[in-house]
Amino acid sequence: MSGGARTDPLEALRGGGKRAMARALAQIEAAPGEDATIALLDAAFADPRAHVVGITGPPGVGKSSLVSRLIALYRAQERTVGVIAIDPSSRTSGGALLGDRTRLQIAPDDPGIFVRSMASRGRLGGLSALTPAAMVLMRAVYDVVLVETVGVGQAETEVAAVSDSVVFCVQPGSGDSLQYLKAGIAEIPDVAVVTKADLGAIARATEDDLRGALARQPSRTEGWTVPVLLISAQEGQGIPELIGALADHLALLGQDGRLEAQRRAQAALWLDDFVREEYGRAGLERAARLADQIADPCEAAPFTRMRALQRALQSGASRTPAQ
Repeated sequence: MSGGARTDPLEALRGGGKRAMARALAQIEAAPGEDATIALLDAAFADPRAHVVGITGPPGVGKSSLVSRLIALYRAQERTVGVIAIDPSSRTSGGALLGDRTRLQIAPDDPGIFVRSMASRGRLGGLSALTPAAMVLMRAVYDVVLVETVGVGQAETEVAAVSDSVVFCVQPGSGDSLQYLKAGIAEIPDVAVVTKADLGAIARATEDDLRGALARQPSRTEGWTVPVLLISAQEGQGIPELIGALADHLALLGQDGRLEAQRRAQAALWLDDFVREEYGRAGLERAARLADQIADPCEAAPFTRMRALQRALQSGASRTPAQ
């Protein structure tokens, strides 16, 4: 025998600490179509560990302060945390303007925390194009993954496609609740929070308004009533209750295979989004005609399927082959 047993790439990632995760994320950005990248992503997709929580809401609502508090409490529970923080893009470089994540109050030497900033590059959905792949890797390694959106406002609906549970943040007295309800974003959250609860009466009034509006909206999880919580990241108010509500939502998703079904549906959405971004509406029509030639999107290898479909579209294989 020569060379000894090969190291499993996913196990190497799990045992390699922050450096291994940083290398893996660099790999999916630099070489997204290589066999090693696809194999790692599909292995990670098939073996998830984390509860993925999306944090969304308008700029200035306090998302980063909330994320900092969540990290601290999860770490106090000895749970590891990965963070994907989507930032506005530099018009010059295309990179994340706030890539150093100075807004997050974390211990830089804590091996149980990994933070990755990603540039939105102008995407209206509040996420980066790399977010699904990065989330899949982190989901296979950490206990909790937090995805903080860029804060672009009403278009921040893509976060539901990468999260098990979504937290929608509203600022007291801003009028955002009704504005967002009209835009349809209120159908996305699994938990709603009114930030800056230390403002007192105005925060409670916003809580009442938001609770009444959400009561008229269907929940995206059957049998779940979206809770509305008052929180203050500055004072720590409501953070344990938020973590409790998220745990309750995850427990409900764990019944009857709901979580697995939701994640498979998300993978199908990533494929549609990829084809639309690369090939437009015509590409989606061609992809539909290729469906029988490509593996089922609900199988646990969505990145292999994505590459196979890309190659088929590039080769003009949308024509029905001769029998």
